[in-house]
Amino acid sequence: MRSRVIMVLAVMAVLLGAGLLVPAAYARLSDGGGVGGGAGELVPAPAPTEPPAPTLAAGPVSVNFKGEFFGWALLDRETDKIAGSKNMASTSSTESMLKAWIVSDYLRQLGDKEPTATLKKAASTAIRDSSDDGANKVYAAAGGSYRAPAGGQPGPVIKRAISICGLTDTKRGNVPGYEGWWSFTRMSPRDAVRLGDCIADGRAAGPKWTKWVLDEMAKVRGSVSQQQARSGGGKWGIVDGLPAEIKAQGPVSIKNGWTVLNYDGNWHVNCLAVTDKWSLAVMLRYPQSQKLTYGAKVCASVATQLVTPQPGAALKVPQQPVGKL
Repeated sequence: MRSRVIMVLAVMAVLLGAGLLVPAAYARLSDGGGVGGGAGELVPAPAPTEPPAPTLAAGPVSVNFKGEFFGWALLDRETDKIAGSKNMASTSSTESMLKAWIVSDYLRQLGDKEPTATLKKAASTAIRDSSDDGANKVYAAAGGSYRAPAGGQPGPVIKRAISICGLTDTKRGNVPGYEGWWSFTRMSPRDAVRLGDCIADGRAAGPKWTKWVLDEMAKVRGSVSQQQARSGGGKWGIVDGLPAEIKAQGPVSIKNGWTVLNYDGNWHVNCLAVTDKWSLAVMLRYPQSQKLTYGAKVCASVATQLVTPQPGAALKVPQQPVGKL
């Protein structure tokens, strides 16, 4: 009987010792003894993160364009870097795109003063409805004239755009008989995005009027089909190429320009849009046998191709470091 008790106690001792050894061994393995020297405890997988909010960023643009001139430029307003087509320093006529500057130039000169009700309405319709009559009233009030200065110089309104906004390629028009016309001003895509940035950062219209101008540009109205002799719908182009996620981030201020010119038989179409993050311009000349819709679609296509990340991009799932489990 005594020997049986001794045997049972011996077996229990062996089992108890084994139980104590297993945690000790596990502890040694966990303390830097695992594969790759890492800890042996379970590590939860990192949660996937949402991709950043979409914006416009420099990238390749491919358009099957049929016409005389196609150029674009994008200015990153956080870095001041400009990217664009190879010909982004080449020029085309501004047309009604310049109305945003004409209004800004006039209002900046007022300082803290208020314009007359007539001129304020003219400034608003020049932007919202692209009214030629409204733009001409404001242009004259800003000191503009249709007479071409001597020596090939631009008029005072355009000179101020060049100096205040740091434009490098902009020149007065060179079509005989129209050299002094503001709509024939020659501007490059890269100067156009500089102009948009100049309006958005307050240099163009000054501290009192910048928000007003940007708000008016965000309230541009009317489609490509809503055109009259001296005004027309201008809410198309770049803004149509932006996803809802970008539009929801804040106002998109736009000013387009579009005219059929008989001297060269082309549509001259320009699209300008600016937000707090970027300024984008697309400038086109193509045969008048094509419709305004064609130019609007080209502007929209450029904007869509520059969106990054593309809508619907997959969630980013962080990877485990090599050698860690």
